[in-house]
Amino acid sequence: QVQLVESGGGLVQTGGSLRLSCAASGRTFSSYAMGWFRQAPGKEREFVAAISRSGSTTKYAASSVKGRFTISRDNAKNTVYLQMNNLKPEDRAVYYCGAGDFSTSLPTGSERYDYWGQGTQVTVAS
Repeated sequence: QVQLVESGGGLVQTGGSLRLSCAASGRTFSSYAMGWFRQAPGKEREFVAAISRSGSTTKYAASSVKGRFTISRDNAKNTVYLQMNNLKPEDRAVYYCGAGDFSTSLPTGSERYDYWGQGTQVTVAS
């Protein structure tokens, strides 16, 4: 079992920045690839970014966040981060981190991830 707790969400102006954190406890954090997803009201959960176990490989949602968001992890601190810059109103959503036992791939489907946090709200004012 892995327990995940997100933090760092809040209200920010258009063009602003936030850094989300996801702290893990339980089984060895470095055994899991990690992903960030988001869910806006009335929409399905969508992939944002993922990072491999070691942090050497990352993947981002095409066009919507690439170049603005950066995923990283610190295995010594059992934490994965999502740095979000140049935020736009359409980035408003609840952001979730997920953990999956992937050895090589970084899936973009939320159904592939085994553990989830409770989410953190991000609101971008126009």
